[in-house]
Amino acid sequence: MATPQAETPTSDASWDEHYSDEKDAAWLYRELAAVETNTERRDLFNRLAIVEDRHTARWEELFREAGRPLPSHAVGRRTRWLARIARTLGPGSVLPLVLAEEGREVQAYLGLARSSSNATTHKAAVDIAAESAVHARELSEVMGRVGEPWHVGGAGGLLRSIVYGFNDGLTANFGLVAGVIGANLGAHVVVVTGIAGAMADALSMGSSGYLAAKSEAEVQTHQIEMERQEMRLMPDLEEEELALIYEAKGIPPEQAREMAKTIMRDPARALETQVREELNIHPAELAPLKDGLVTGTATAVGAFIPILPFLVIDHAPAVWVSLAISMAAHFAIGAARSLFTGRGIWVSGRDMFVVGFGVAAVGYLIGEWLPKLL
Repeated sequence: MATPQAETPTSDASWDEHYSDEKDAAWLYRELAAVETNTERRDLFNRLAIVEDRHTARWEELFREAGRPLPSHAVGRRTRWLARIARTLGPGSVLPLVLAEEGREVQAYLGLARSSSNATTHKAAVDIAAESAVHARELSEVMGRVGEPWHVGGAGGLLRSIVYGFNDGLTANFGLVAGVIGANLGAHVVVVTGIAGAMADALSMGSSGYLAAKSEAEVQTHQIEMERQEMRLMPDLEEEELALIYEAKGIPPEQAREMAKTIMRDPARALETQVREELNIHPAELAPLKDGLVTGTATAVGAFIPILPFLVIDHAPAVWVSLAISMAAHFAIGAARSLFTGRGIWVSGRDMFVVGFGVAAVGYLIGEWLPKLL
């Protein structure tokens, strides 16, 4: 591992992002503390906000040393939305996403430490990664989880399956219903076609979710085998990577290197450690069968929305009510997707609204056009 040099730090675009993330995190933790009724949790959120302030100050120092002005900052829309959800549903509703963000922060700072040739930047990255790992452990304990939580993968496996399944069912069946309306086939045909489409889409998405989760497990098995071969062929490189990870946990560099050397003497233990620490492989939040059931059910619920009005009101007004509630649902699900994509709430909601409207328009035109050709 190359020894970082004590030269003037050189900034890049990632500095602005790290600085903004720390500012947002401090703001969000204070918002969580303000609505938390449990004293222990409230104290934890306040402590975490103070540490995030310290990280912000560390970045301000780095910017000064690099001779760069501080970037402007405004709390991000995603962060504000998380705060609104917490105020409405309680802080526990957003903790899985906050925990995932802390995990991503650990990994990002580890990457910065690996790539930095400047001693000051390297030390700051390692220190912040270590404190972020502590944050993640504390949040994980609050949620009743065990292990090293910065190795948890995609944010909110259950929530993600629900959102994406709902989105697929809504969009696909909305287009199908619009096509039947365009063909002017009557209310009963809309209902029958919509229900059949909802069931078919739910079964398709459910089976796809099952197969995707199963495939991911197979990919992880392959990655573990590749790591086993790398440890056999490149033990020195693997030892250096492991030492850096331990250093990021707050262990002194010399001790971290010694620990890595000791672990590498036991191949089985070394592989287990590298799989957990380097590959970020962890038990899936949802088993393949459960993932399939959750995704399929969410798809069915989303697909049912466009046909609901036709079950309770007359055909003519049901067409407009279906359009209104389906478009509102498209915007809402687009906004919900921003929790995972990191895009702005308005932009994500708007894009999903446009997509939904486009699908309905194409479906309607096809339904209107096809009978004339047959």
